[in-house]
Amino acid sequence: MGVLNVTPDSFSDGGRYLDPTAAVTRLHAIAAEGAAICDVGAESTRPGSDPVPVEEELRRLEPVLAAVAGGGPFPISIDTSKAAVAAVAMDAGAVLVNDVTAGRGDPDLLPLVGERDGAVCLMHMRGEPRTMQEAPRYDDVVGEVRGFLEERLEAAVAAGVSEQCVLLDPGIGFGKRLQDNLALIAGLQALTALGRPVVVGVSRKSMFLTLLGREVEERLAPSLAAGLAAVARGAAVLRAHDVQETVDALATWTAVEAAAR
Repeated sequence: MGVLNVTPDSFSDGGRYLDPTAAVTRLHAIAAEGAAICDVGAESTRPGSDPVPVEEELRRLEPVLAAVAGGGPFPISIDTSKAAVAAVAMDAGAVLVNDVTAGRGDPDLLPLVGERDGAVCLMHMRGEPRTMQEAPRYDDVVGEVRGFLEERLEAAVAAGVSEQCVLLDPGIGFGKRLQDNLALIAGLQALTALGRPVVVGVSRKSMFLTLLGREVEERLAPSLAAGLAAVARGAAVLRAHDVQETVDALATWTAVEAAAR
C-alpha cells in the first residue's frame, strides 16, 4: 500500500504533494513502482495534528480523485474518518476506507461502507492524533489491541460491512511507546488469529528516532527491516512511503522463502 499525502503537515512528506500536479504525478509513480493500492489522505494524523474541515479535505483530494475517476492507474483507498469524504472518494472509485478511528470518529462511516459494499481498514489508536502520545500506557499491549480490534470488527459487521471486507491495523506509532510498537510487531500472530488481513504501517515512524536516533530521511533501512519482520509474522499489507524499495525488499524476502520451501 503506497502512501500519498496531499497535506501541508504530514510528518514524512508534508507539502511535497499538496500541489495537484505533483499529487497526480506521484500517484502514477506509486503505481509504476509496484504498489497494489494507493492510500490517499488529505488530513495529517501525525502526533499533535489538528483536525481538518470536510470542505478542505475534499478540496485537497479533488485532483487525485479526478485522476482515478473512471479508472485510474490502480485501486485507491481513502485515508479518512469522515463519512462525507469517504462517500465522495467511493463515488470516484475508492475501494477501501482506511479509518484511523476504526469507525468511532463518525457514526455514519461504517454504515456507509456497508451500504456501498466497500472495504474498511480499522486501526487501533488510543485517544486522538492531537493527544495520542501524551503518556500512553498499557498493561498488555498485544492483548488490549487485539481486544479493541475484535470489538471494532464486530461493530463493523453489525453496521452492515461484510466481514470479508474488513482489514485490521494495530496502529504502530498511534498512542504507543517504542516498547509497545516492538511488542505489537513481535506479537502480530495474536492479531492475525482474528482471521482478517492485518495492515502494518511502520514506514518512517518516530519509533526509529527513539530506537536508533534516525531522522525521517534516514529511516528507510529500519522501515524495511520492521516491515519484513511484520510480514514474517503474518502481516498481509505493508503501508509504505518508499514504495520501490519496499516492493524490492518483499520480492527478495519472498524469493528466499520460496527457495527454503
